[in-house]
Amino acid sequence: MLCEYFSMNNYFDVIVIGGGASGLMVAGRTAEKGGKVLLLEKNNTMGEKLKITGGGRCNITNAEYDTHELLKHYGSAGKFLFSAFSQFGVAETFSFFVSRGLPLVVEDHKRAFPQSHKALDVYNVLEKYVREGKVTVKVNSPVTKIVSEKNHIISVVCGNQEYFAKNFIFATGGASHQETGSTGDGFNWLKNSGHTVVLPTPSIVPLAVADVWVKRLAGITLEEMKITFSADGVKAFSKKGRLLFTHFGLSGPLILNSAKEVSDLLRSGTVTAVIDIFPYEDIGILERRIIATFDTNKNKMFKNVIAEIVPAGMAKGVGRILDTTLLNKKVHSITTEDRKIIVRLLKSLSLTITGLMGDDRAIVSDGGVSLEEIDMRTMKSKIVDNLYVTGDLLHINRPSGGYSLQLCWTTGYVAGSSV
Repeated sequence: MLCEYFSMNNYFDVIVIGGGASGLMVAGRTAEKGGKVLLLEKNNTMGEKLKITGGGRCNITNAEYDTHELLKHYGSAGKFLFSAFSQFGVAETFSFFVSRGLPLVVEDHKRAFPQSHKALDVYNVLEKYVREGKVTVKVNSPVTKIVSEKNHIISVVCGNQEYFAKNFIFATGGASHQETGSTGDGFNWLKNSGHTVVLPTPSIVPLAVADVWVKRLAGITLEEMKITFSADGVKAFSKKGRLLFTHFGLSGPLILNSAKEVSDLLRSGTVTAVIDIFPYEDIGILERRIIATFDTNKNKMFKNVIAEIVPAGMAKGVGRILDTTLLNKKVHSITTEDRKIIVRLLKSLSLTITGLMGDDRAIVSDGGVSLEEIDMRTMKSKIVDNLYVTGDLLHINRPSGGYSLQLCWTTGYVAGSSV
């Protein structure tokens, strides 16, 4: 028996590599089932990415309880995920966290957050889960070598230390937010073990733009607008939602969830975007509303009236991109042509997209092991007989809105229950 040849201090039932969302879940669940577990984390603390997710608020899941409807958000991967989500889905996620003293709240678009709006509270629940299971945790322990024989992993090496186990779980995360340690190590290990691995590309990421005026609007949010993307002058698609201007371009939920499509467009030519600040008013209605506002503010300077025309918080932004001469005109001096310029600006703010911001700003990167090579009922590899794979290492495209963390909870829990 293998443990006769190795110290019990370096032999385990299961070794989990990666102390992120899925790694914490799978380690805790495996220990709960009675396994002797070692969790190896390359950083000096676990859960680095989890602690900053959702801007520190942690969009813990999406409160869509109909599994069929939920899985539509995972694209072609949905057909592979039904068995796993039937074992541990949204309802089970709510029960898991709430029963451990972390109440959740549901906001717009069914996005669920901890009631405290603190990602650290989510991490604390999982850290306690791992600690109560008596999981051996080693931080500052990057895996430098996977020792395999045929289609079987024997051990992993961390510097001068070698650790042995019956089974191994890769939970290293993808390639987004590389400053948190998600540098794609697991992709290389999977490829070297004979798996088919799709190279990662940023899939939920802000967009960079060429137009200097966008920087003047940095920090300004449009709660409800419409953006239309075109490639070489040919309209491709439009979306409505929330947009955030940044010092490098565009962000916000709608933009993040459009990044994959924009990436495809960029391969075919120049990509432009047109923002309609008033998607629910046609030009005629908007112009009549502006005229009515002007009629009641004839003796004011136009720059002092903008706030009564544009959405809340947008007055400063519009003021930054309109001609100074026009801004300093008295309302009664604004010509018909001036008014049409204002209307066109509000209905068709045009800009040029230069690219995606890259893995350093990505919320999620796609890529990973082909789902056809994983038994999705257990998360076990079909190629390496004692390997399980979870979370962002699986090649699954999904939007922002809680879907990524739900994937981590589901695959981690299922792997932990199966191993």
